[in-house]
Amino acid sequence: MQLRHTFAQVDVFTAEPFRGNPVAVVFCDEDIPSDEEMQRIAHWTNLSETTFVLPPSNPLADYRVRIFTPGAELPFAGHPTIGTCHAWLEQGGAPRSTGRIVQECGVGLVELRANNGRLAFAAPPLIRGGAVDESDLELVMAVLGLERNDIVKAQWADNGPGWIAVMLESADAVLALEPDFSAVDSYDIGVAGPHPVGVVGKIGVVGPTGDSPALEVRAFFRAGGAPAEDPVTGSLNAALAQWLLGDGTLRAPYVAAQGTALGRAGRVHVDEDNDSIWVGGDAVTVVTGTLTR
Repeated sequence: MQLRHTFAQVDVFTAEPFRGNPVAVVFCDEDIPSDEEMQRIAHWTNLSETTFVLPPSNPLADYRVRIFTPGAELPFAGHPTIGTCHAWLEQGGAPRSTGRIVQECGVGLVELRANNGRLAFAAPPLIRGGAVDESDLELVMAVLGLERNDIVKAQWADNGPGWIAVMLESADAVLALEPDFSAVDSYDIGVAGPHPVGVVGKIGVVGPTGDSPALEVRAFFRAGGAPAEDPVTGSLNAALAQWLLGDGTLRAPYVAAQGTALGRAGRVHVDEDNDSIWVGGDAVTVVTGTLTR
């Protein structure tokens, strides 16, 4: 017997279709696929992430989500979080609290909020932060084709995917990167550099600039599949915000641009209140239908 699931493909961190980062969303109310089937479906969609929406196991959650890349399951990822919540609301999902949605995933409960149609999630705690060993930086430099003095500073920024984050002198330096994807067998590297607007000094304090991006971001990964650059990455931007707001490099609110080098126009909106960092963006559904298995 064939089983059918409501299916959506959502473009995240953009209000314009085909300019952000897509995520596939599969709704599984009763006929829940096995782990192997979920992984096979995610491999087939061939997107950076595919999510499966399930009934919550935690009574405080509105829904549960499992997040798969083509090669592995992730405990958390940012653009799938926003895209899944967007699709869940479009499918008639009703949060327990007005304006507040609670997602259950591998890292626990993640709170989202809606503000004028834009969803944002509260950045989860880092699994690993702090300084990066020089031996790890050598691997990063091999992939990015950089010298040590090209890196202004670096830090672990792992909230699930395993990011090492490096700051370069400028957005132009970030966009000029031509990574060697074959240099290292496995990596998750996030790179950021400030745009000229709002910058004080070489890497001074970047303040609010309206809708103009204060930061340019790129994300490179090679783990459990072919090497790739991610168009727009919520988890990385969340971890970057925790790092760069925490050390005073940035001031909230600010906007980060990502995907420029890939012909996309992703925009990540970061804000801070009540000791929480909020990572938000627009989302638009571009495909709806039925997945049959």
